[in-house]
Amino acid sequence: MSHEKEVAATMPMIHLARSERSDLCDELIHAGPAAPTLCQGWLTRDLAAHLFVRELRPLAGPGIVLGGPLGKLTDKSMATAIRTLGFVGVVAKVRSGPPLLWRPFDELANLVEFFVHTEDVRRAAPAWEPRNDEQLDAALWSRLGPLSKLMTRKLKVGLDLESSQGEKISARKGEPRVVLSGAPQELALYLYGRRGAARVSLSGDEAAQQAVREAHFGI
Repeated sequence: MSHEKEVAATMPMIHLARSERSDLCDELIHAGPAAPTLCQGWLTRDLAAHLFVRELRPLAGPGIVLGGPLGKLTDKSMATAIRTLGFVGVVAKVRSGPPLLWRPFDELANLVEFFVHTEDVRRAAPAWEPRNDEQLDAALWSRLGPLSKLMTRKLKVGLDLESSQGEKISARKGEPRVVLSGAPQELALYLYGRRGAARVSLSGDEAAQQAVREAHFGI
């Protein structure tokens, strides 16, 4: 059994999405509405509005992924949320939890999302360090198999993920191959496009490494 699976099996089960939601909201309030984030072009108030719309405005939510005319609706809904509720009010709505119909899917839908966005706030500030959380690492590692296949679907070379414990996931078939190594938190951030803030290393074919560095990962 891998180290991450051992941790998941032996530590008490908690709602990690719930704790990440709380941590994210704490980080947003601590930073204030005009702090930078790792989301290009977004301040903390924009990130808070994104979270609000994603969960509480279903008609405006599709524009987050699809862009275009739907993206304009999303942008308008985000601006309206900040204007009517204020930054603190928007964060309070996010903190209160998902709508009733979403609650059974909270862990599946929000754990990685909230982890990444928490780090978007934390790692945009100076003097951050990765969090030491074995249960979070184990939960993220368990998600990286299917997520990595989705995130790297446009990659033209083979890619393996290697955890700091030596466990591997085949993210992308193909030759030549590259190994992306790091702790699960760092690998998740890299796959979500936060390359500059992810403490990872690449090894393998040099040209393939460059292809990975230049590839666009994401949903």
